[in-house]
Amino acid sequence: MPIANPLAYFMLAIWPVFAWFLYQRLDPARALIWVILGGYMLLPPVIAIDLPMVPDFDKYSIPNLAAAAAVVFLLKDRFSLWPQSWLMRGLIILYVAGPFGTVLVNSAPLYFEQATIPALRLYDSLALVANQMITLFPFFLARKYLATDQGLRAVIVALVVAGLIYSVPMLFESRMSPQLNLRIYGYFQHDFSQAIRFGGFRPFVFMPHGLWVAFFALMSLLAAVTLFRVGPAMARPRQVLTVLYLAVVLLLCRSAGPVIYALLLVPVLLILPRRLHLMIAVAMAVLVITYPLLRGAHLVPIDDMLNLAMALNEERGQSLAFRINSEELLLARAAEHPVFGWGGYGRNMLHDPVTGQISVIADGGWILTLGVNGWVGYISEFGLLVVPLILVAREGLARQGAALSPYLGAVALILAANLVDLLPNDTLIPFTWLLAGALLGHAEAMARDRRTQRAAAFAAKFKPGRTVI
Repeated sequence: MPIANPLAYFMLAIWPVFAWFLYQRLDPARALIWVILGGYMLLPPVIAIDLPMVPDFDKYSIPNLAAAAAVVFLLKDRFSLWPQSWLMRGLIILYVAGPFGTVLVNSAPLYFEQATIPALRLYDSLALVANQMITLFPFFLARKYLATDQGLRAVIVALVVAGLIYSVPMLFESRMSPQLNLRIYGYFQHDFSQAIRFGGFRPFVFMPHGLWVAFFALMSLLAAVTLFRVGPAMARPRQVLTVLYLAVVLLLCRSAGPVIYALLLVPVLLILPRRLHLMIAVAMAVLVITYPLLRGAHLVPIDDMLNLAMALNEERGQSLAFRINSEELLLARAAEHPVFGWGGYGRNMLHDPVTGQISVIADGGWILTLGVNGWVGYISEFGLLVVPLILVAREGLARQGAALSPYLGAVALILAANLVDLLPNDTLIPFTWLLAGALLGHAEAMARDRRTQRAAAFAAKFKPGRTVI
């Protein structure tokens, strides 16, 4: 872990106070969004406040805890941990309880000639269970406070505002090199060579890597496109300028993946009907959750992908080839502990037999989850993110003739794009869980409306005074 200055730890420690202030000034929906999104934007990455017997407090867990604490102690409100869907309840139980199984199957140390990787202990399972619960707080809170049309709109508006605010440091670093985290928090969060791309610099700002910043820029752009489509005619000139500006910012992030997502999804948001948005989002999500099976069955066109990458840029093609080779090795490693995985401390990786140093690189969130938590962890984690998309699409398609929220398709596509990005990168963040929770809550609300309308229609058909004959 890098050595940070006192300001970095002060920012982590003071964020709950800022969250309390937001919950006093804003409605619960907007307060939740900005506590989670603001923490992701501003708090120092990589480092954590490490206290004994509790999970690490970092830029992900602190906003989650602060939001939940503000709801319980300031608003004196309750939020349910149990969705209506029994499938979602089962996935939550698997996600939270899975670490106990991981600890049980990893009770032996890994020995090398010059090093030893420790076994997992009961303490590890308790800390992991607590961490899993903390991870889900944005999911639970968003299901309660962001399930309405107004809540979905608040998410889209916040992404546009956040993108415009963050564009200033992003543009600075794209010109001057990523140095804000070093200047303000006293350390650089990654390998600086990763910042140099396409004859310029990737901005990192206060996120773990330039790829995270680029995907954040993509979310902001897709949100701006949504406001352009659904907004009033008088606001169109301003909104089209916002879209063009955020598109330029995305290009200056110098990351090919988010640019490709934008080229595919911007026309979808502009042209296609909203129900097709939901169907496309579900198709993307199903691809992600079945990806390990497709890789294992050799149904992913790896050779074609490598040839295309080599044709576009030989250096990037070689990088992709190295990444794919590492994933194949890690898949074989994961197959040794397929159900509950290898757990933490780098046990899921391959190591030098002498020094014990890690000898492969893992970038994709899917392979990390599969190796660390096994199929139980993979199915529960990705299931919790994918099933809300399926449920909301099912309800949306069932409402033939009824209007859908104009923001629903955009939120679904942004979440689906984040899931696809978990194949090459580990960009799962608290805001991802917030999006999934908002969609789950909206799907449940639509299901309640559908049942109410069906009951009303049945009652009207068989009201007193009428007979079947």
